[in-house]
Order: sequence, then C-alpha cells, then structure tokens
Amino acid sequence: MSECNCSIQHDTRRVVLTGGPGAGKSAVLELARLFFCRHVERLPEAAGIVFGGRFPRNGELVVRQAAQRAIYHVQRELESTVLGHNAAVVLCDRGTPDGSAYWEGDTDLWSAVGTTRAQELARYDAVIHLRTPSHAHHYNLDNPLRTETHVEAQAIDLRIADAWSGHPRVFDVPASDDFLRKAAQALGVVWDLVPACCRSPSRPFLQGE
Repeated sequence: MSECNCSIQHDTRRVVLTGGPGAGKSAVLELARLFFCRHVERLPEAAGIVFGGRFPRNGELVVRQAAQRAIYHVQRELESTVLGHNAAVVLCDRGTPDGSAYWEGDTDLWSAVGTTRAQELARYDAVIHLRTPSHAHHYNLDNPLRTETHVEAQAIDLRIADAWSGHPRVFDVPASDDFLRKAAQALGVVWDLVPACCRSPSRPFLQGE
C-alpha cells in the first residue's frame, strides 16, 4: 500500500470488479492493495463468504435461490461496512447485479429481495469486467469454492455482461494470455477513478504496457 497524506473529504466512488469464474478478480484486488493508498478500500466477494461458511450447495432450485438472496444481503452489508471511512474508491469483488446472472427459476432476484434492477445498477459508479479466459488451459481451478467447468464459466461470463448491460460506465477488459497486461489494464481504470490527491507519483503497474 502506497503512502498517502491526503486529508481531503472524498466523494466515495463504488467500483465493481466483476467477471466470470477464473477471470482474475482476486489477483487484481491483491495488486490493488499493493499499488493504491488507504483511501482505496477493497471488499471481499460475498459469495466466497457465503459458500466458505458452508451454505448448502446441493443443486436444488430452492437452495440455489436461497444462496443468491443470502449473497445479495451480504453484499449490501459489506458495502455498508466502509461508510464513514472517507474512502475515495471502494473496490468491490462483484456487485449486487451479479447475482442475477446466477438466478434461476420463474421469478427474478430483484422481486425476491425487494428492489429493482435499475436501483441496483445505480448503486455503482463504474464496472470493470474482467473476461473469463478464452482457452481452457488458462482457466484456474485452484479455488476450492469454484465448481464451474471452463465452458460453464464462459457462459456465466456472458450472463454477467448482460446483468450489467445498460450501466453507463462499464470497462471491458478482454481475456489475455498475458495476465499481467490484463491486470495492468484493470488497475489503469481504477487509477483513472482515483482522485489526484490520492495518486502516487507513478503507475508502476503500467510499465509493461
């Protein structure tokens, strides 16, 4: 984490880092911790908290819907934990609209949790969509909570793009054989959203571009 002596009162921007399974969100968030100051706060993935806590995953429709409702509420509460921190940017590992990409059944997620798609899209200032790897040999299965095959991950990635369609500030980061270049592109978007008072003198993560 870079030093920052800024004491300005910030207008917090809520920024989503999204993408299908294996897109590299966790790695980019860790790099963000190294390159940005304390006024760029990072939030963990709500689904990881829910499923890491052994929420049932038996494949039944009622259970899958219950999981998405739980993830939605955990996401909202996670975002509330940084209120009052004077963050310039809150970098979220997914946002509430992501849940609609995983929702199944005749109903929709928004009516199930008492909100609307428009309201949820409006919560976020920008969306960075990291695309799932195009080739199976670049798809990482090291995460024990990841159950999707490469083909399933690509399908989810398309549904996530649809979930965020209509948002005015979606930044698409394509799949790449060079992950560091992909990460640098995503971090460059975050850099542009960080106010000048909280930027370090250089952008070391962009040296390879």
